[in-house]
Amino acid sequence: MKQGPELSLECICEGLGFPEGPIWMKDGSIVFVEIREQRLSRLARNGERMTIAEIPGGPNGAAIGPDGAVYVCNNGGMKFVDLPGGIAIPVSAAEDHLGGSIQRVDLRSGAVTTLYVQCEQRLLNSPNDIVFDRYGGFYFTDMGRAMEHNHDVGAVYYAASDGSAIGLVRSGLYSPNGIGLSPDGTRLHIAETVTSRVWSHTLEAPGKISDAGDIWHPGDVLGPLPGYRLLDSLAVDCEGNICVATLISGGITEFAIDGSIIHYDVPDRATTNICFGGSDMQDAWITASSTGRLYRTRWPRPGLELVYYA
Repeated sequence: MKQGPELSLECICEGLGFPEGPIWMKDGSIVFVEIREQRLSRLARNGERMTIAEIPGGPNGAAIGPDGAVYVCNNGGMKFVDLPGGIAIPVSAAEDHLGGSIQRVDLRSGAVTTLYVQCEQRLLNSPNDIVFDRYGGFYFTDMGRAMEHNHDVGAVYYAASDGSAIGLVRSGLYSPNGIGLSPDGTRLHIAETVTSRVWSHTLEAPGKISDAGDIWHPGDVLGPLPGYRLLDSLAVDCEGNICVATLISGGITEFAIDGSIIHYDVPDRATTNICFGGSDMQDAWITASSTGRLYRTRWPRPGLELVYYA
């Protein structure tokens, strides 16, 4: 793993309650969740911050859907520990955990609708990250509920945006977190937090991976990273490189298509997410969650344009 050049980071907002799920909007604003404050927020270009909706539980990953609404992975609620220097760290599921869900938030009214709480007989435990494909459906990870002495095995699901259908894509994952698609939409990337590796699957149809039934060949593997590093959410750039927010050694770790791995430092041990935007898609917004900050920087390459924006 190589050390990347120093990023020129501009703090554009602070005092946030463990921000995550940043989304670049066409008007130049940024929409993001605040997990600890249980809300969906927007930061305007002039720096004004507003609350779009209050979302009980633990709003986490977020994305714009085909109808222009925000779709939110709700992890059910997290327990936080406050450390010196204004640092906040999540340590487990909240004692009053509400159960996991996928929710839709209307940007104009702030109305919150719950779309999914289970897949067949399996309840959602801790949905974390989400990505839409060109067919209008979305993939999302469920990390599994982390308690003091146990942790559920996680899974990946595919669902319709209207709440009509949900299916299992892959189970047996250990804390699946970030999720994204390759530029041509034929590969699904999944970051596992505790193993610090990224799974990459070939898609044979929407919601179907070609190697789902072969437990001895469950997909291509990128990583793991050296030392003690944990992976969080991810975004893909225009070339197909996978940019994963990295915990402990705070920053963004790029799993490049040529096999190299480059780490870019961010001054927060809980760097949780990155999104791309701007006129040339080369602006990047990074959530520095334990310090409650949102950074903006210029990325070495343009990010991949997502299917839907608002």
